[in-house]
Formats: sequence, structure tokens, C-alpha cells
Amino acid sequence: MSEIMRKRLPVFSARYTIGIICEGDEEYDYIEKLKSLNVWNAQYRVMAFNALGNGNIPARYQDKYQNNVCDALFIFCDTDRKPYEQYEEIKAKINNFHGQSDAAENVVIFGNPCTMQIILMHWGQFNLPSHRKDKNAPLIEQCTGIKGYKAKEEQRRQLFSLINRDNYIRMKEYVAQLSQDDRQKNSSNFIKLLNNLHCEDGRWIQEFNEKLEC
Repeated sequence: MSEIMRKRLPVFSARYTIGIICEGDEEYDYIEKLKSLNVWNAQYRVMAFNALGNGNIPARYQDKYQNNVCDALFIFCDTDRKPYEQYEEIKAKINNFHGQSDAAENVVIFGNPCTMQIILMHWGQFNLPSHRKDKNAPLIEQCTGIKGYKAKEEQRRQLFSLINRDNYIRMKEYVAQLSQDDRQKNSSNFIKLLNNLHCEDGRWIQEFNEKLEC
């Protein structure tokens, strides 16, 4: 086990710090809201970091990883629109950083076509037609009553105020039914992160990091 690994996994720690680098405000606010529900196992302390744009994600990830800020570090972002050039660039940089061809498959948590695909599943099983906010606004209004959603601060505050422990369970069930193939529209591997955060056995963290240290 490397020195970095030893630092990341303190033997006598009763709690683990799980870092999530969020693409932007919407992802950051969503993770913060889920944290406030206290639905995850108490041994995990979740820290969300706002990258303020997908172009900043690789540098933020490298900084947090090299400075041993967390016991396990993830990225939470959109695939956005085909041909997914920015998303694929993020994955390529993560793979290059770890010197592996598939490191990003473990690290990157995605919503396809966007994070709203996950968020709306608090209210039902929906397939978003687009990543565009103007295209999704009618469905968002149908679910939440928020008109003309453009992800402005007040709209985000209103949206996430509607999320609770009951519809969290609904979301988790619906997301589990999505394809985890990031090339397939209306897909997400968000359930992988959720299952980890509910897990009573923290040994998954060591297994996760060992994959990145190989």
C-alpha cells in the first residue's frame, strides 16, 4: 500500500471523508441538499466542492486528490450534449492523471443528458428530451410548480426545498433502473455513489482507492 493510501485511510478513524467535485451550482446545491436529509450512513462525512464549470473539474480533482483532502474522491457532472466532447475530455484527463485507461469509470458520476435527469426522479420516472433548460422547463414546472426554470439561485433554492426524505427514496429507486452506460441517453451511474454512501461496511473505500493506485 502506498504512502498516499495510508494517509487517505487512517486506521483508527471512525469516520471517512467522501469528497464530491461538482460541475457547477446546480450539482453543488443538490448534493448539499441531500446531505441535509441525513439519509446516508453516519460514518461518512460528505464534502462537496463547486468546480464552477466543467472546464475546471480536472484541476480541482487533481488538487484535492494530491492533497489528501478526502478518503475517497468523486466527480459529479453532466454528459451534456453529443458528441460529449467536454465530458470525454474530463474522463481522459482523469485517466491520464492516474495512468490508467479506466480510472474515470470509477471516479466520474454522471447524469445524461444532464443532472436534471436525476433531480426530477424525486417526482417520477422521466426521460429528459434534452440538456437544454428551455426544453426541460415545462416538465420541471409540471413536477415542481417552478415556472421558466433557468437554474437561477432563487429557482434552485425553491427547487431543492421540495426535496425530502420520502421523495429521496423514490429517486433512488428510479435511478437504480437507469442504464449506467454514459453513451446512452437518459442514463446515470448515480446509484453507485448512493449505494456507497449507504453502505455500513467502509471497506469499499479501500477497494475504490486500490483501483486507482494500481
